[in-house]
Amino acid sequence: MGLTAPERQIIFDYFCSETKQRSMQYKRILLKLSGEALMGERTYGIDPGRLAIYAKEIAEVVAKGVEVAIVIGGGNIFRGVAGASNGMDRVQGDHMGMLATIINGLALQSALENVGLDTRLQSAIKINEVAEPFIRRRAMRHLEKGRVVIFGGGTGNPYFTTDSAAVLRAIEIEADVILKGTRVDGIYTSDPEKDKSAVKFDTISFKDVLSKGLKVMDTTAFTLSQENELPIVVFDMNKKGNLLKIVSGENIGTVVNL
Repeated sequence: MGLTAPERQIIFDYFCSETKQRSMQYKRILLKLSGEALMGERTYGIDPGRLAIYAKEIAEVVAKGVEVAIVIGGGNIFRGVAGASNGMDRVQGDHMGMLATIINGLALQSALENVGLDTRLQSAIKINEVAEPFIRRRAMRHLEKGRVVIFGGGTGNPYFTTDSAAVLRAIEIEADVILKGTRVDGIYTSDPEKDKSAVKFDTISFKDVLSKGLKVMDTTAFTLSQENELPIVVFDMNKKGNLLKIVSGENIGTVVNL
């Protein structure tokens, strides 16, 4: 007895998905975006135009069968360390920063849904009216179903950065790589915006990053990535098409690995 039309469609969709994923360098990625990246040309807050651009870039990657999870910072709204330096209690300040990441997550979620993507926002702190609680198995199931999962609220603990949250979530969901989107096109010997003679690395080891004192992530996040052999790619998120090029296997930005 032959297969029914729905059964044939299921098999067809499966093999199409498998073919798409085989053609990509990575099957599952964790994209780390800073809160400042959402400001665009503004000095504070969120630029809807920049959000729309990012959403289209992410949609192109999802269309290729890549599973995408995202962690966003909150520095465009509030940074706990800055608050503490001005006399605010550090724990209170960090909790305010966690809420800022939720605001950014909601904004990005809306932009992604505007381009037709199915999304879920999960939070490390309880805020059930607007976000699911972070549950590892649920997050992985969402990714398997092709949904973009946004992780907000940092790690849920003060004194930890969103870089640490990104690495932690990447390890938990078994991501293949962390893609750190910045406004520069990789890791340099010094700040390229200040030093015109700075030289870019195409690849560099975790050991060399530490020995050279290069700034990639905070020490806790970077060490956690190193210990779990999770590669990091630092790239210019604002250059059109870069995200798709990376997951397609092109040499974009700087790769940090063992």
